[in-house]
Amino acid sequence: MAPSSEHRNALAGETSPYLLQHARNPVDWYPWGAEALARARDENRPLLLSIGYSACHWCHVMAHESFEDETTARLMNALFVNVKVDREERPDLDQIYQLAHQLLTGRPGGWPLTVFLTPDRHEPFFAGTYFPGEPRFGMPAFGEVLTRVASFYQQHEGEVQRQNAALRDALRRLEQRSTGEVVLTPVPLARARAELEHGFDDEYGGFGAAPKFPHPSNIERLLRHHAAEPGDRAALHMAVHSLRCMARGGIYDQLGGGFCRYSVDREWQIPHFEKMLYDNGPLLALCAEAATLTDDPLLGAAARATSDWMLREMSAPEGGMYASLDADSEGEEGRFYVWERGELRAALDAQAWRAVEARYGLDRPANFEGSRWNLVAARDMAEVAAQLDCGLEQATAVLEHARGRMLAMRAERVRPGRDEKVLASWNALAINGLAQAGRLLAEPRFVDQAERAFDFVTTNLLHDGRLRAVWKDGRARFPAYLDDHAFLLDAALALLETHWRRATLDHARDLADTLLAHFEDRAAGGFFFTADDHERLIHRHKPYTDDALPSGNGIAALALGRLGHLLGEMRYIDASTRALHAAWPSMERMPSACATLLNALDEHLDPPRIVILRGTDDTLDRWQASAREGFAPRRMVLAIPAAESELPGLLGARIPQGECVAYVCEGTRCLTPITDLAALEEALRGPAPG
Repeated sequence: MAPSSEHRNALAGETSPYLLQHARNPVDWYPWGAEALARARDENRPLLLSIGYSACHWCHVMAHESFEDETTARLMNALFVNVKVDREERPDLDQIYQLAHQLLTGRPGGWPLTVFLTPDRHEPFFAGTYFPGEPRFGMPAFGEVLTRVASFYQQHEGEVQRQNAALRDALRRLEQRSTGEVVLTPVPLARARAELEHGFDDEYGGFGAAPKFPHPSNIERLLRHHAAEPGDRAALHMAVHSLRCMARGGIYDQLGGGFCRYSVDREWQIPHFEKMLYDNGPLLALCAEAATLTDDPLLGAAARATSDWMLREMSAPEGGMYASLDADSEGEEGRFYVWERGELRAALDAQAWRAVEARYGLDRPANFEGSRWNLVAARDMAEVAAQLDCGLEQATAVLEHARGRMLAMRAERVRPGRDEKVLASWNALAINGLAQAGRLLAEPRFVDQAERAFDFVTTNLLHDGRLRAVWKDGRARFPAYLDDHAFLLDAALALLETHWRRATLDHARDLADTLLAHFEDRAAGGFFFTADDHERLIHRHKPYTDDALPSGNGIAALALGRLGHLLGEMRYIDASTRALHAAWPSMERMPSACATLLNALDEHLDPPRIVILRGTDDTLDRWQASAREGFAPRRMVLAIPAAESELPGLLGARIPQGECVAYVCEGTRCLTPITDLAALEEALRGPAPG
């Protein structure tokens, strides 16, 4: 039975689209906070914690089956204090309780995450993910789970306490510390390279079997490995083949650009159709890098189309970038994206239909639910041209015209919901990707949007010198996390390489100082996910491994090391080094899961080459373009106008000379200033400064 339209629970005052989706549930939901926690403690009732996000398909399913059902809601309200959390607003809670789920069940978690907590210490004693409204998939109905869990808590208090003590001990042991003196070596780099090759799918690209995720951190590690060892063509093949297979597959929106979160099959044909900002920033940067390295038009087109999708569909008028698009529309996953043959054949002229049929595989068996097609690039354009009996240029023009018509048809459908939160960390990943794509593909409008988003975040999410994690409806909320600070610092450095702005450098320094003041573990090294003045939770985590997002510790170590070398600021370099020492056991134990940290390790062992250019107008632009040539991920080029004064640290010593001058350093070793462009080009082709 559906709830009455007048019903409101305590979520009604929230800004999260996910929480507002549940504000009319008959469940007496609370947001995580003092009111819910106090009620649980005062009434000695367990907390039922439900974590999800607005683009999550199975979150919608569980909401419809259970949270909108009056009978189930009555059980929940009678037995528990019910708390609903948007994992995108509170990744601190999500990380802790996902980890607890894995420790309790021996299985990885996911969303929706369903966890039952003790009312006093908020420690989990039972956990699961999706539970059906009725018994199926080998699982009991959610109502049965509720009664069993409540009964167990009431009758086995001692067992719950013993289990929680064991859980606390397990969480402590996870924060593994180095024993003895750590010597940082390249060994994990080679081991990660071997592990990635072992898990590589040589036929369809990517790593592992279905469901298959993009894993951009692994692809970046392989591209960096190839840049350091150009003779390792296999590393380049694994990276580029993976990107090409994704760009040809259904995980990539062949009409509108942008990548979905993952593929349910090994071949990348059918995605889970939600589109997340955090995936697309790193993937468009990788496509742009690989296109630059290989002159691959498919990857260049994917980078441009994904950037255009971000500008068109994910950019807020105020400048920030929205979080995600739902998988569902009109109650069906993928409905917005899939096609029937008949509707396209009737809408296109004969030549356009032949091009679409050939390119997107509509002459092959339907790949979605037996009668519809999710578009994939089934044939190369040369094959399409052969089927049309025309030249490649004409076939491309015919397909582009048909694609425009199909986009117009698709625009008339009911669109998936859009989560219009602006998240600092996800915006930072998008800013970084747009800045790199704009620089590599010579697309200034991508850089313009990156700067608009950066300015939005630094204007609207900074309050009293501290960053907030989320902006929605004019409100900046929640103290920012490690990822927000580290990713935004890294994005600031990417922007500085693309377009010098003194304010961007000042923000980078402030972010770095905040990381050291509020997030660093000065005793053991590394960075906690939450600040030292954050709400006290059951565990303060230091994440080292990559998941869907890169490791905050990895990005912090990489960006602090780069900023430290740029400014000659040893505080930043030392903090980066301490983080690598702290993370060394993780890098030794599972190197390929720590790809982002390995990038920081790589630059610690072999510091980045910093090129500072000082000059005026066209001369500076020409030198900058030349200094950027080639794929060199360890090279950082900043073009600073001669008129810029009172620069901090080492930059203050990089004074203008003549029309243009280049200062080239690697670590503590520098060349004499270079005032001739040909000499600079020769220096960048040669070995590092000695």
